[in-house]
Amino acid sequence: MKGSFYGLRVKELSLITIILMCVTIVIWTWEKTPSLGSFVPPQTRLQLSTEIPRAAPIAELVSSETEVYEGKVETKFAGKLPEKEEKLFDVAAPVGYTKTSPKSSETGGNMQSIPTENNDEARSANLVEPVASSYTSSLVEKDDGNLTVHGEKQDCNYAKGKWVIDHKQPLYSGFGCKQHLSGMWACRLTQRTDFAYESIRWQPKDCQMEEFEGLKFLRRMQDKTLAFVGDSLGRQQFQSLMCMITSGNESFEIVNVGKEYGIAPALGDSRPSGWAHRFPITNTTILYYWSASLCEIEPLDKTNPATDYALHLDRPATFLRQFIHKFNVLVLNTGHHWNRGKFKANRWIMYVHGAPNTDKKTQMIWKAKNITVHSIVSWVNSQLPKYPGLKVFYRTISPRHFVGGEWNTGGSCDNTIPMSVGKEVSQDESSDEAAASAVKGTGVKLLDITALSQLRDEAHISRFSITAKPGMQDCLHWCLPGVPDTWNEILFAQI
Repeated sequence: MKGSFYGLRVKELSLITIILMCVTIVIWTWEKTPSLGSFVPPQTRLQLSTEIPRAAPIAELVSSETEVYEGKVETKFAGKLPEKEEKLFDVAAPVGYTKTSPKSSETGGNMQSIPTENNDEARSANLVEPVASSYTSSLVEKDDGNLTVHGEKQDCNYAKGKWVIDHKQPLYSGFGCKQHLSGMWACRLTQRTDFAYESIRWQPKDCQMEEFEGLKFLRRMQDKTLAFVGDSLGRQQFQSLMCMITSGNESFEIVNVGKEYGIAPALGDSRPSGWAHRFPITNTTILYYWSASLCEIEPLDKTNPATDYALHLDRPATFLRQFIHKFNVLVLNTGHHWNRGKFKANRWIMYVHGAPNTDKKTQMIWKAKNITVHSIVSWVNSQLPKYPGLKVFYRTISPRHFVGGEWNTGGSCDNTIPMSVGKEVSQDESSDEAAASAVKGTGVKLLDITALSQLRDEAHISRFSITAKPGMQDCLHWCLPGVPDTWNEILFAQI
């Protein structure tokens, strides 16, 4: 019995040993032979091991300061930003100001570069499926470590839409940006106490407006020059853009290049002929030149300080003729100096074809203005074939909101509560018919801001002006930050 028992135990142990060796051989062969994976059911093969990381989302393939954005662009992202750029955009916000970080804004608001659904299907390291949108279609490819964004922007009438509340606004603080923002337009520095007008954003109808970011703007305008030429409303748009780019921070490296354009302001000059600033980080130049009429103006008697000036209705300003070859984007405007009071104060005499205007029909101010707008647009359009990289915008007139008189006769705009929220601009044609007529059939684009700005009577300087005389209100210029920021957002979307 005993012998039989031990013999049985030996046989069992031998059988177990053989089974273990066979299992070991099978496992070893499985690991060394990938082709055996074909016997695994499909659902098992798609499961990712915890040891193998999944392909990174598009947003992670691009540097933290760069977004894959919608629009007609072709931009190469070479990975991580230079340390200089990272430090430039990693600056503390001004006191009393909170701004959403670029990362959090990537999936918030109205501009969303990467859709939140079906991300798993679009995470290929070499080719990402087009991002479907009612606004654009785009393709992102990886080429030698760089990402290239290709997009085709659909037509969008940015002038149609409505104002909506957005607490992510404004894009900079009214307490800051002192390097670029005139104190008389910084309503945060006045006695005004209601700032609800700052938290309103323009929402175009049936399309999304690209979210503005300073770095994105500079990269899009790398090695390029943007010029504003016009009156004080053009100056407001210029100052607004400088504050939007820098977020009001003064740590940006900016070089004054006014001498290159003959507009270097004299020391202590309260109203220079313009400003020109360059961002060395991208070699981007932003400038403004004062030309209230857009016309060529020349003194009739250069030796007489009290001389009259010839206002050549059919000639562009000398500055435009001299420097248009240096511009990549040009924004023109005129309008509020075309009245008898300004003509008298400036001692302007209308000239046409190099001689005083004797045609009574065109001596009417509004007709003279229309002649000028058509003449300037026509001349600029004639220059476009010479400079194929130039984009020109004519900005429509900014509305005034004087009630009960003019600026010097008791006119006021006392409303401080936004009344525009929910109201919609649905018209297809511009409210500035003269401007729309001038650009029709030309290569000059219309930057149509009139109707949307008409809804914002609460956003003017109003009675809080620090320079106006008692009893006078400014219902022409806007508080900054404010409505001109929207003009620049629309401009950015079309560059």
